[in-house]
Amino acid sequence: MGKPKVGRKLEAVVEYQAKLATPFAVLGICIEEDWLTDIEYLPLDTPTLAPQTSLAREVCDQLQAYLAEPDFIFDLSLHIGGTIHQKRVWRAIQDIPSGKTRSYADIATQLHSAPRAVGQACGANRLPIVIPCHRVIAKSGGLGGFMNASDGIPLGIKRWLLHHERG
Repeated sequence: MGKPKVGRKLEAVVEYQAKLATPFAVLGICIEEDWLTDIEYLPLDTPTLAPQTSLAREVCDQLQAYLAEPDFIFDLSLHIGGTIHQKRVWRAIQDIPSGKTRSYADIATQLHSAPRAVGQACGANRLPIVIPCHRVIAKSGGLGGFMNASDGIPLGIKRWLLHHERG
């Protein structure tokens, strides 16, 4: 057996406490102790998984409430890692009402930062939908990026979420 190539990243095994089917993706829910730590977008053909804990059940219930009513306000115990700057960006994003958007530049101005740094914080968000980075768009009014991508499936998810919230 040879050595792994330099720079090769080993895939971590993720243990989900629930996998919730939605119209745009299967949402992988990760819980640690009494905290929601991650929501991951998984392919639509990923098998679902019933909630394994009471908190996973609550997360799924609240996500389903959001899917039924885009103005739903989440009330969950979140484990929010990240840098001080990322946390400031995520707090600003949580203040954007459902159905509304703000540009990366607007948030950057508010936080005395740079649009690219706001975009990087959005890309590092481990709790999408609950921390609604999809509500942050390009200054031009275009979608901008989503999930560290500028095209493909990620932008389709962003487009779906924005359309859902605008009714």
